[in-house]
Amino acid sequence: MARSLTWFLSLFLALVPACKQAPKGGSDNHFRVNLGTEPPSLDWSLATDHVSFNVIANLMVGLTEFNKELKPAPVVAKSWDVLDGGRKLVFHLRDDVNWSDGKKVRAQDFEYSWKRLLSPKTASEYAYILFDIVNAQEYNEGKITDAASVGVQALDDLTLAVQLRHPASYFLAITTFEVTFPQREDIIEKFESRWTEPGNIVTNGSFLLSEWKHENQIELRANPNFFRGKPAMERVTMFMVNEKTTALAMYERGQLDFIDNHSIPIFEKSKLANKRGFKRVPQLRGYYYGFVTDRKPFNDPRVRKAFMMAVDRNVFPSILHGGEIPAPSWIPPGMLAHSTKIGLPFNAPEARRLLREAGYPEGKGFPPVVLAYNTEEDHKMVAEAVQGMWQRNLGVVVKIENQEWKVYLKKLQNDPPNIFRLGWGADYPDPDNFMKLFTANSGNNNTRWKNPRYDQLLEQAALELDPAKRVKLYDEAQKILCETDLPIMPLFWSAESTLLNPHFTGLELNSMARMDLRHVRPAKQ
Repeated sequence: MARSLTWFLSLFLALVPACKQAPKGGSDNHFRVNLGTEPPSLDWSLATDHVSFNVIANLMVGLTEFNKELKPAPVVAKSWDVLDGGRKLVFHLRDDVNWSDGKKVRAQDFEYSWKRLLSPKTASEYAYILFDIVNAQEYNEGKITDAASVGVQALDDLTLAVQLRHPASYFLAITTFEVTFPQREDIIEKFESRWTEPGNIVTNGSFLLSEWKHENQIELRANPNFFRGKPAMERVTMFMVNEKTTALAMYERGQLDFIDNHSIPIFEKSKLANKRGFKRVPQLRGYYYGFVTDRKPFNDPRVRKAFMMAVDRNVFPSILHGGEIPAPSWIPPGMLAHSTKIGLPFNAPEARRLLREAGYPEGKGFPPVVLAYNTEEDHKMVAEAVQGMWQRNLGVVVKIENQEWKVYLKKLQNDPPNIFRLGWGADYPDPDNFMKLFTANSGNNNTRWKNPRYDQLLEQAALELDPAKRVKLYDEAQKILCETDLPIMPLFWSAESTLLNPHFTGLELNSMARMDLRHVRPAKQ
């Protein structure tokens, strides 16, 4: 079996002398970034992670996108009507948007994509995101088998009608999310599971997928027929270098033009903060540990509370050096219903009392449990810090395991460990997106926790248009999530540290952290 690209890069970098000046870049029309790992899927009905979405976001566009104020703005949809008190949306599509094979993007392509996302056969973890649509949940759960009954319909080639179960103030924002982007039924039926491979896939975005060397790199080419104009970068190379020291060395030698948290070693962040091209952007993103609640010992909420209260979250900013904010609750700063007054404080004596009450005095008799994380330096440091606190404060020894990202995601779906690490970045900037992650019907809820009252509160919050009343509903739901039941242990809210080669400009990350390369261009020197 051939050795990985990362191994050859590491050998190459060891033989090449370091350059002390700012990286120049390969050329004015070639931009190089590091994904950090292999995208698990480029099928936007199946993708669930930031790596996959950062590639898809450069291959595809949907009905809308976020503007600088994080409000939905027209893209393929040139306009829309809000009817029936907010229960019906009618999108009017542009007639000059083409697929990469020259065919027109039609409203039927959106209808097909949305119903494919909802189909039980697709088994999408993101199906629940469209459950505000009439009969969407019933179709996904097999209670209705006729896709025509789902409330999304192409009225003609340029008109898409969406019927909602109730008004939802955030639904337009959902149409910015990649899982709602159009798809070609003929292509997917022809190539089946290989439809996303180069030579098969058809896309409508600013770049085309020209090459995908799995586990090594992805090559994108500028789409000369993109309806908004051909991007300045003729070529984009996306590397999959997992070792942060290697990625940073590549940047410093001019072999990468952009790196982010997944490529910057923890102890280099403070030093790099003064470097030209460095930025730190607060994110709508939370970092948490989840408990598998349907088996011992974490089926007992007292044990979950004990583990939560045995952890001092204030240590994470000092060990990670990335602008992290300790998180007692789940909804992040900058979002409606954010609150630091919700959640359980660090209290080691109370944690020991709870564990004793649950039948494990000083940790005696506690069964072997595993804390798992996907392989990355930051996650390792967090896990070791938490492991130490649990041992000191509870007398419990927890085993730590790590796995490569794709393998880790499959493990979470099929046989999750007792405790697992995950993060969540906003798909749309509304608390609905963060809170619905842990509903009973969420495909992204790996805790196996269910609470009917929690689900009911989120349903009421979705119906409510008054922001103050929504906040009260989310407060009650957050107290269930972070104080009463605790299927998860929020640890901190994140910021994104980035380095952009000063030879380039036009890459501006917002709090949603999508890597949109359409506007990247050479800087004026």
